[in-house]
Amino acid sequence: MNNQPYLQDLRVFCVVVRRSSFVAAAEALGASPAYVTKRVQSLEERLGVKLLHRSTRRIAITEAGERVYQRAQSILDEVDHMMEEVSVAKHAPRGLIRINSSLGFGRLHVAPALARLAERYPDLEIRFDVSDRLVDLTGEGIDLDIRIGNEIAPHLIARRLASNRRILCASPAYLERRGTPRHLGDLAGHDCLVIKERDHPFGVWRLSGPEGETPLRVTGRLASNHGEIVHRWALDGHGIMLRSLWDVRTALADRKLVQVLSGHSQPADIWAVYPSRLTASAKLRVCVEFLEQHFLRGELPS
Repeated sequence: MNNQPYLQDLRVFCVVVRRSSFVAAAEALGASPAYVTKRVQSLEERLGVKLLHRSTRRIAITEAGERVYQRAQSILDEVDHMMEEVSVAKHAPRGLIRINSSLGFGRLHVAPALARLAERYPDLEIRFDVSDRLVDLTGEGIDLDIRIGNEIAPHLIARRLASNRRILCASPAYLERRGTPRHLGDLAGHDCLVIKERDHPFGVWRLSGPEGETPLRVTGRLASNHGEIVHRWALDGHGIMLRSLWDVRTALADRKLVQVLSGHSQPADIWAVYPSRLTASAKLRVCVEFLEQHFLRGELPS
């Protein structure tokens, strides 16, 4: 007797686990709850283990089910990748793509774009994580990183999605209280709001100006690894910050923030960074090209 699980049973089981509901899984698959239940029961019978605990209100995955789910995800990813490489329908992306970006930019700009991408390609499953640390794409199994900053490792492939730079700015109240810096050296006498950027050492601002690039070590009483926190501190008059134009454009226009030392800035373009060439994956190619067009249409403040 052949007791090897069917791929479709594995797919249905994975959707049930992700949705935590047979009914929700049925809706996602465009099938009936009875069909979903039958496929999961068939998988359990073939494997000879209980995968899910069922009740009238919820389901819970068993220890064996968790192991099967992890392996099934890997198997289905490999099958989807194989289909992309050999199928004549290569231009119709399908399967799971893992995407990462920074907290603030990811939440405000990447997440809405990915929602539109999912609407356009219903067979594409997007897993989006945000983090203000530099991720290891290959080691962490990430297909695409939407990254701000022009320092990209040579073994990675990158496509610029939009131009951007970081500028120095502070609130009018802070500048009235502490004075406006006229030269880079003046920053030593100011409260600088330090943030740990993903691609720069902590407490060092590399600023480009008429004299070229100048690395400047800055200090202040307030520091964070979260850009939105630093932005709030600057608005509240606690110091001078170095932040991307996309993040401060509105506050500058509303005069809630004022740019200082306007002759100096830090290049920090927005990039799609990935470990393999776009021709190797339809889902990666479609995603990168979609984001590129998204930002070209003016979806990002410039």
